[in-house]
Amino acid sequence: MEQPYLINSISEQHRLLGLPKPKHPLISVFRHENTGYDDLISLRHFTLNFYCISIKKDYDGKLKYGQRHYDFDEGMMAFISPNQLLMKLDAGSKPPGGMTLMFHPDFIANTSLAARIRNFHFFSYELNEALHLSESEEAVIEGLFDNIEREYQTGIDSFSRDVMIAQIELLLQYSSRFYARQFITRKVANDEILIRLENLLDEHFSEPKGLLLVQQIAGELNLSADYLSDMLRTITGQTAQQHIHAKLIEKAKELLTTTNLQVSEIAYQLGFEHPQSFNKLFKSKTNMSPVAFRTSFN
Repeated sequence: MEQPYLINSISEQHRLLGLPKPKHPLISVFRHENTGYDDLISLRHFTLNFYCISIKKDYDGKLKYGQRHYDFDEGMMAFISPNQLLMKLDAGSKPPGGMTLMFHPDFIANTSLAARIRNFHFFSYELNEALHLSESEEAVIEGLFDNIEREYQTGIDSFSRDVMIAQIELLLQYSSRFYARQFITRKVANDEILIRLENLLDEHFSEPKGLLLVQQIAGELNLSADYLSDMLRTITGQTAQQHIHAKLIEKAKELLTTTNLQVSEIAYQLGFEHPQSFNKLFKSKTNMSPVAFRTSFN
């Protein structure tokens, strides 16, 4: 596979989109109606060296979300982090409405946002896990984009960077709130995912094939690991890792009380390479060692 093309700067992205040079080398905001996608479409796959947040409006297609396809008559947001692989766009895929904000990591360096931006997991979500906005949510997001654009167009002074960073942070906070709403309102799709998750966990712990990782189970569900964890945290109060551990401890308790297997044999059966690791996890979840738990039933 050929190396993905690295779009190294915001200036280069402007060139690929047929836009004039950015007013600032480390940040830009533009409206999709003013762009051309021909040069960008010519790339098979590429990565960006900066953050990118887009709201796309009037997108006349369907997008797969989990195991379903959804029409997007309302706003759709996507969040891209530096070095995330992006695949070739199809001809005609330019969204007719909406805006994009791009900013380089250096723009937020040595700020509170730089320290916290990794906590916004949606930067590592896949495209099929985009944020779909209601009409009122779209108005809030567009207002924040407008504020950033206004500051960007006004001209750079000693306050500009702080003002734009504050607006970006507020944009990300609102996006977190709206994602939490999305996890709840897409109940049918999420219930299907939960059922499939339980079936996969039951299947794995019936015939373990090594220690189960969040990335593995998320891949089988066609979701990113962060999206699965955030969805589960909103719905069940547990991350994906905690959910897997709870299922593992449940299976361990079953084996400890219904079989004569040694603790080390149970550990290996559940995918642990070292019994000590199993003992440590079991005790952290139950406040008892596996031996003590088994003894309490005798």
